[in-house]
Amino acid sequence: MTPAFSVCVYCGSRPGADPGFSETARQVGQWIGEHGGQLVYGGGRNGLMGVVADATLAAGGRVIGVIPKALVEKEWAHTGCTELHVVDTMHERKRIMAEYADAFLSLPGGIGTLEEFFEVWTWRQLGYHAKPVGLLNLNGYYDHLLAFLATSVSSGFMNDWQMDLIHVAVEPAALLEQLVQVAGMATEGLRLDQI
Repeated sequence: MTPAFSVCVYCGSRPGADPGFSETARQVGQWIGEHGGQLVYGGGRNGLMGVVADATLAAGGRVIGVIPKALVEKEWAHTGCTELHVVDTMHERKRIMAEYADAFLSLPGGIGTLEEFFEVWTWRQLGYHAKPVGLLNLNGYYDHLLAFLATSVSSGFMNDWQMDLIHVAVEPAALLEQLVQVAGMATEGLRLDQI
């Protein structure tokens, strides 16, 4: 059965210090599964990655994991995924994840989460895709990042329209609904030959 939509979720391979992070990851996965959607993510079973994948599966959703060979042991590849793609490079991982996605959502996470978020946002502002990009600012986790980005605008290195490309919210269901709705209107896919 073809999923109603496909959301690529970026998040930590660790659970984080706040138990609310795991609970929110569970809510995200449950929402995706209950709404007939598909999760695309980094393929790990640890941390928030594992929580969102398990919750999606438990709610009847499809899960596509994409993980490089070098990280199979480090991130403990989630063998329960509907599809698990083991690839050679990080670039291949991110390309495949982007191809499967209708929208992108970043939950709390570390360096890898931030790098993936900035990459798809950069691709969006350059016109390589028209897929919505969301940032779930749980418990103010991204407050300082958003303040820094506002400083980048006021310092003349970015414009407001670039900030407007990010859908920011604190409540997972509302943000997911918004991303899925916007994704339904997006008709331009990734032009991977230009990335």
